[in-house]
Amino acid sequence: MSHLILLLLHLFAAFIFVGTVFFEVLMLEGIRSHVPRDAMRAVEIAIGQRARKFMPFVIIVLYGAGISMAWQYRGILAQPFDSVMGTLLSLKILLALSVLVHFITAIRRSAAGTLNARQFKFIHLSVFLHMLAIVFLAKAMFYLN
Repeated sequence: MSHLILLLLHLFAAFIFVGTVFFEVLMLEGIRSHVPRDAMRAVEIAIGQRARKFMPFVIIVLYGAGISMAWQYRGILAQPFDSVMGTLLSLKILLALSVLVHFITAIRRSAAGTLNARQFKFIHLSVFLHMLAIVFLAKAMFYLN
Protein backbone atom coordinates (compact mmCIF):
# COMPACT_ATOMS: atom_id res chain seq x y z
CA MET A 1 0.00 0.00 0.00
CA SER A 2 1.37 3.43 -0.84
CA HIS A 3 2.66 5.71 1.89
CA LEU A 4 0.10 8.39 0.96
CA ILE A 5 -2.85 6.00 1.42
CA LEU A 6 -1.45 4.76 4.74
CA LEU A 7 -0.89 8.34 5.87
CA LEU A 8 -4.44 9.37 4.94
CA LEU A 9 -5.98 6.32 6.65
CA HIS A 10 -3.89 7.01 9.74
CA LEU A 11 -4.80 10.71 9.78
CA PHE A 12 -8.53 10.17 9.29
CA ALA A 13 -8.64 7.49 11.99
CA ALA A 14 -6.61 9.76 14.29
CA PHE A 15 -9.05 12.64 13.66
CA ILE A 16 -11.97 10.43 14.65
CA PHE A 17 -10.24 9.03 17.72
CA VAL A 18 -8.75 12.32 18.93
CA GLY A 19 -11.99 14.17 18.13
CA THR A 20 -14.00 11.71 20.19
CA VAL A 21 -11.62 12.02 23.13
CA PHE A 22 -11.59 15.84 22.85
CA PHE A 23 -15.39 15.89 22.80
CA GLU A 24 -15.70 13.64 25.82
CA VAL A 25 -13.05 15.43 27.90
CA LEU A 26 -13.65 19.06 26.96
CA MET A 27 -17.34 19.18 26.06
CA LEU A 28 -19.04 16.55 28.19
CA GLU A 29 -17.10 17.36 31.33
CA GLY A 30 -17.82 21.06 30.76
CA ILE A 31 -21.59 20.59 30.72
CA ARG A 32 -21.78 18.06 33.56
CA SER A 33 -22.66 20.68 36.20
CA HIS A 34 -25.37 22.22 33.95
CA VAL A 35 -27.25 19.01 33.09
CA PRO A 36 -29.34 16.91 35.47
CA ARG A 37 -27.48 13.83 36.68
CA ASP A 38 -29.94 11.33 35.14
CA ALA A 39 -29.81 13.10 31.78
CA MET A 40 -26.01 13.21 31.84
CA ARG A 41 -25.85 9.51 32.67
CA ALA A 42 -28.21 8.72 29.78
CA VAL A 43 -26.01 10.76 27.40
CA GLU A 44 -22.85 9.01 28.62
CA ILE A 45 -24.43 5.59 28.17
CA ALA A 46 -25.65 6.45 24.66
CA ILE A 47 -22.25 7.84 23.62
CA GLY A 48 -20.51 4.80 25.09
CA GLN A 49 -22.76 2.40 23.22
CA ARG A 50 -22.26 4.29 19.97
CA ALA A 51 -18.50 4.47 20.41
CA ARG A 52 -18.25 0.74 21.13
CA LYS A 53 -19.88 0.03 17.76
CA PHE A 54 -17.40 1.88 15.54
CA MET A 55 -14.34 2.73 17.63
CA PRO A 56 -12.78 -0.77 17.38
CA PHE A 57 -12.70 -0.36 13.58
CA VAL A 58 -11.18 3.11 13.94
CA ILE A 59 -8.53 1.67 16.27
CA ILE A 60 -7.73 -1.14 13.83
CA VAL A 61 -7.25 1.34 10.97
CA LEU A 62 -5.30 3.78 13.16
CA TYR A 63 -2.88 1.19 14.52
CA GLY A 64 -2.71 -0.87 11.32
CA ALA A 65 -1.71 2.15 9.24
CA GLY A 66 0.62 3.36 12.00
CA ILE A 67 2.42 0.03 12.18
CA SER A 68 2.70 -0.09 8.39
CA MET A 69 4.20 3.40 8.29
CA ALA A 70 6.53 2.66 11.23
CA TRP A 71 7.84 -0.37 9.33
CA GLN A 72 9.29 2.05 6.79
CA TYR A 73 11.35 3.57 9.62
CA ARG A 74 12.54 0.27 11.09
CA GLY A 75 16.17 1.22 10.45
CA ILE A 76 15.81 4.40 12.48
CA LEU A 77 13.83 2.57 15.17
CA ALA A 78 16.58 -0.05 15.50
CA GLN A 79 18.82 2.71 16.95
CA PRO A 80 16.29 5.13 18.44
CA PHE A 81 18.80 7.30 20.30
CA ASP A 82 21.03 7.91 17.27
CA SER A 83 18.72 10.59 15.87
CA VAL A 84 16.09 13.05 17.03
CA MET A 85 13.64 11.44 14.59
CA GLY A 86 14.25 7.98 16.06
CA THR A 87 13.87 9.17 19.63
CA LEU A 88 10.67 11.13 18.98
CA LEU A 89 9.15 8.34 16.86
CA SER A 90 9.97 5.79 19.57
CA LEU A 91 8.36 8.00 22.20
CA LYS A 92 5.30 8.45 19.96
CA ILE A 93 5.01 4.67 19.55
CA LEU A 94 5.30 4.13 23.32
CA LEU A 95 2.56 6.68 23.95
CA ALA A 96 0.39 5.08 21.26
CA LEU A 97 0.84 1.68 22.91
CA SER A 98 -0.13 3.22 26.24
CA VAL A 99 -3.28 4.67 24.64
CA LEU A 100 -4.11 1.21 23.28
CA VAL A 101 -3.73 -0.29 26.76
CA HIS A 102 -5.99 2.46 28.16
CA PHE A 103 -8.57 1.77 25.43
CA ILE A 104 -8.56 -1.99 25.97
CA THR A 105 -8.76 -1.53 29.74
CA ALA A 106 -11.74 0.82 29.41
CA ILE A 107 -13.59 -1.48 27.01
CA ARG A 108 -13.01 -4.57 29.14
CA ARG A 109 -13.97 -2.88 32.41
CA SER A 110 -17.01 -1.30 30.81
CA ALA A 111 -18.16 -4.64 29.41
CA ALA A 112 -17.62 -6.29 32.80
CA GLY A 113 -19.44 -3.47 34.59
CA THR A 114 -16.42 -2.63 36.76
CA LEU A 115 -15.61 0.79 35.27
CA ASN A 116 -16.67 3.44 37.77
CA ALA A 117 -17.03 7.17 37.08
CA ARG A 118 -13.69 8.06 38.66
CA GLN A 119 -11.79 5.49 36.56
CA PHE A 120 -13.70 6.61 33.46
CA LYS A 121 -12.65 10.23 34.00
CA PHE A 122 -9.05 9.25 34.75
CA ILE A 123 -8.74 7.10 31.63
CA HIS A 124 -10.25 9.79 29.42
CA LEU A 125 -8.02 12.53 30.84
CA SER A 126 -4.95 10.32 30.53
CA VAL A 127 -5.77 9.42 26.91
CA PHE A 128 -6.44 13.11 26.20
CA LEU A 129 -3.00 14.08 27.51
CA HIS A 130 -1.37 11.19 25.63
CA MET A 131 -3.07 12.33 22.42
CA LEU A 132 -1.83 15.91 22.85
CA ALA A 133 1.70 14.58 23.23
CA ILE A 134 1.33 12.23 20.24
CA VAL A 135 0.07 15.03 17.98
CA PHE A 136 2.97 17.23 19.10
CA LEU A 137 5.50 14.44 18.49
CA ALA A 138 3.98 13.61 15.08
CA LYS A 139 4.78 17.13 13.93
CA ALA A 140 7.98 17.69 15.92
CA MET A 141 9.75 14.58 14.65
CA PHE A 142 9.83 16.03 11.12
CA TYR A 143 10.63 19.61 12.12
CA LEU A 144 13.21 18.96 14.83
CA ASN A 145 15.07 16.32 12.84
